[in-house]
Amino acid sequence: MRILLVEDHTELSRWLAKALRDAHLTVECADNGADADALLHTQDYALVILDLTLPRMDGLEVLRRLRARAAPRGQTPVLILTARGGLDDKVQGLNLGADDYLAKPFELAELEARVKALLRRSVGNESLVHSCGALSFDTVTRMFSYAGTPMALTPREHAVLEALITRAGRAVSKEKLFDEVFALADDANLDAIELYIHRVRKKLDSGVAAGAAGGAVITTLRGIGYLLQPRPAAPAA
Repeated sequence: MRILLVEDHTELSRWLAKALRDAHLTVECADNGADADALLHTQDYALVILDLTLPRMDGLEVLRRLRARAAPRGQTPVLILTARGGLDDKVQGLNLGADDYLAKPFELAELEARVKALLRRSVGNESLVHSCGALSFDTVTRMFSYAGTPMALTPREHAVLEALITRAGRAVSKEKLFDEVFALADDANLDAIELYIHRVRKKLDSGVAAGAAGGAVITTLRGIGYLLQPRPAAPAA
């Protein structure tokens, strides 16, 4: 899932971005309110982490403009993360439409827990576990397992498979996968998705070869996208 981190403190932004990427999230960063507002006007994000004291445009104004936009962009979940922890700022932020508010200094574990909770709500499904055949994804631990065995996935393989399993049984376009796997600053083109689909397929096939029953398979729908569905049972001998 792609999130926008709006933070003008360079070192804090780098540290947070790394922590979120380690949690298998695609992160884009903005260090001022005007750039954040421009990105939110043209891009789709699963979540925004927003500081309030920003150059060029205050965070509350960024939030106000976001909420004034039409759905679905105007409904993007927002977690305010700021040193302005006073009651008045908190009330104003929540009244303007923030979904959560965390004051600095903070514990990373708490931030990650709040991010995971908001992301579960952002996809319109409060289920803690998504499953497709023997494949499952725990939205709390953000870990995949195949027939009960944890899967080793790179961050982008994880992003591809997460986008598919949270929409299991529905086709996902290559363009949608690209938006969720790559940040704007990444040097990649649309064809890179085919590489990661190939790699994920190999890992799913490896699970079947190792004896996992009721596996999952990614089907290519020409001109439409990709579909994750339970692997058909092998015919009886």
